[in-house]
Amino acid sequence: MQFVADGPDVPEELLQAHEEGRVVFFCGAGISYPAGLPGFKGLVDQIYSITGTTRNSIEDEAFKQGQFDATLDLLERRIPGQRKTVREALAKALKPNLRRKGATDSHAALLRLSRTRAGALRLVTTNFDRVFDTAARRTGQAFHAHTAPMLPIPKNSRWDGLVFLHGLLPKDANESALNRLVMTSGDFGLAYLTERWAARFVSELFRNYIVCFIGYSINDPVLRYMMDALAADRMLGESTLQAWAFGDCEVGQEARKTTEWEAKGVTPILYDVVPGSHDHAALHKTLQAWSETYRDGITGKERMVGLNALARPSASTKEDDFVGRMLWALSDKSGLPARQFADFNPAPPLEWLTEAFSQARFKHSDLNRFGVPSKQDVDAKLLFNLVDRPTPYMLAPRMRLATGGTSNSDWDQVMFQLSRWLTRHLNDPQLILWLVGQGGRLHDRLEWLVDGRLNELGKFERDGKVSELREIRSHSPNAIPSPHMRTLWRVLLGGRVKSPWRETDLYRWQERFNQEGMTPLLRLELRDLLAPKLLLKKPFRWDQEVTSPENPKRVRDLVDWELALASDHVRSTFKESSSERWKESLPTLLDDFEHLLSDALDLLHVMGEAEDRSDRSHWDLPSIAPHPQNRGFRDWTTLIELLRDAWESEREINPIRAIRIAETWFGRSYPTFKR
Repeated sequence: MQFVADGPDVPEELLQAHEEGRVVFFCGAGISYPAGLPGFKGLVDQIYSITGTTRNSIEDEAFKQGQFDATLDLLERRIPGQRKTVREALAKALKPNLRRKGATDSHAALLRLSRTRAGALRLVTTNFDRVFDTAARRTGQAFHAHTAPMLPIPKNSRWDGLVFLHGLLPKDANESALNRLVMTSGDFGLAYLTERWAARFVSELFRNYIVCFIGYSINDPVLRYMMDALAADRMLGESTLQAWAFGDCEVGQEARKTTEWEAKGVTPILYDVVPGSHDHAALHKTLQAWSETYRDGITGKERMVGLNALARPSASTKEDDFVGRMLWALSDKSGLPARQFADFNPAPPLEWLTEAFSQARFKHSDLNRFGVPSKQDVDAKLLFNLVDRPTPYMLAPRMRLATGGTSNSDWDQVMFQLSRWLTRHLNDPQLILWLVGQGGRLHDRLEWLVDGRLNELGKFERDGKVSELREIRSHSPNAIPSPHMRTLWRVLLGGRVKSPWRETDLYRWQERFNQEGMTPLLRLELRDLLAPKLLLKKPFRWDQEVTSPENPKRVRDLVDWELALASDHVRSTFKESSSERWKESLPTLLDDFEHLLSDALDLLHVMGEAEDRSDRSHWDLPSIAPHPQNRGFRDWTTLIELLRDAWESEREINPIRAIRIAETWFGRSYPTFKR
């Protein structure tokens, strides 16, 4: 997730681990650049300048190879005063300019980020400077300092404070304290190899926490010592958690940088830096924005929702991925940011559903944030989105052989609030088309929400509550469905929309019929298989028009639809049924076919395309009798042909009853029966 435009994309799994208090930030010299302090290379240059000497050939060779710790070790061995001289020069070189703009902002941000919700501080730095002290005083974030080599055990129950892993500059010149600073290759050898107090701390830290490095370059000697110690533990079979690092990168070099970082056992979080510059503003702004959001907790996420709710998700870019920020905020398990989104005025556009919430942006590493424990083996193929995702066990239905109710999973607060938001778009046909594309069967709770909202709005209209309706429209222009949209919703809620996902097996029914004949159960099953349904589709004109007509005259102005049957390939299936057993069964199915055809015509009437004097049967089936003009493009007309065949079979065995039935058809509402 990007906290700021053009900033690094902080992985969702790191954000989630941080929320859970499992992340420890490990800070290097880079965080002190805004205070005017140098990196390791610049520090070595300043020490040589302060001591008034230049590098000899051996020192220069080590310096050019980036072995700055070895360079200082060589300098200490030959310069008069040795360690005392070099370390006093170090103290003089590390004088921060605390008046510079933003000098302590990143330090203050890291102090906020490193304090758990319970109030414990867990932060590590290899810097010697006291900028953290200044930041703490300025922002009221007092902390306990652990200075090398007196380090705490890196466990939740034993650690509360800021660890200066390589020592801390004393407030007053103190040779003993300066000697404890880990700065030369000899010091690193003692800390990580001989005495191993630093190596033990680092090893235990990586076993217990997810570490995130900030302010280190990829070739930093300090980072090398720590990762070498970690690699040694791994070679001995020790397991460690994932490590992350914020790293600068020039445009086009992302793949190379990623490979270099991963070779050190670290996953990089890259951000762009202009070649030749030392502008790491993207990193510092990200830390500040992240810390402010974390400090404010739920309020920070709600603020993020308020800033982006009315934006069009299609405007989100790689440089400014505000959709990622919204998804991170909305997925908070409390549901409060999602409630803010649902109640926001004016109502956020439906494009959030179709362009953002439906995108499969989540993967295996995101399972924990939704309360789903993940397996250790990563499922690289797992992808899901905000409104179609794995269910936590406490919300999942039981695995059982039989049930007396719904098999739907329950909802968390996020899904419930987002569904409330959807009820503010009941006049938008795109919502219905999206739901149909998801299978067409609404979750029980969404069905309850939509039905309740339709009833509430209908009561307002019947009671003439004009002011209430006007208030609703002022905040949600698409909240009140038109009569045609209300029809579509009732058809959908009534289960009369054909699902593109559900398959009904008419061939299996036919096989059973051939074996058993027409039994009462098979007759009832056939009625379900031939039940009339509506197939809803997106109108072709929407490719040219941005929105649907404001004053539709018919349902077809909103969505394209056609009358269909619950099963597919009905005509071809019954065309093959020419057995004597089928012909003998036709008279017993006469009433069933009549009711099915009546239901189909009633459905056409609901959609405005069948009346007492007209229906569309003459278009879809020009001739009731078999004729070449009957092309069979519309499966629903099979009901007419089945009723015809059943009546003719009845006429052969009971002509009087057949005539009586035909006479009643002349009194029916639709021309199809008269035909």
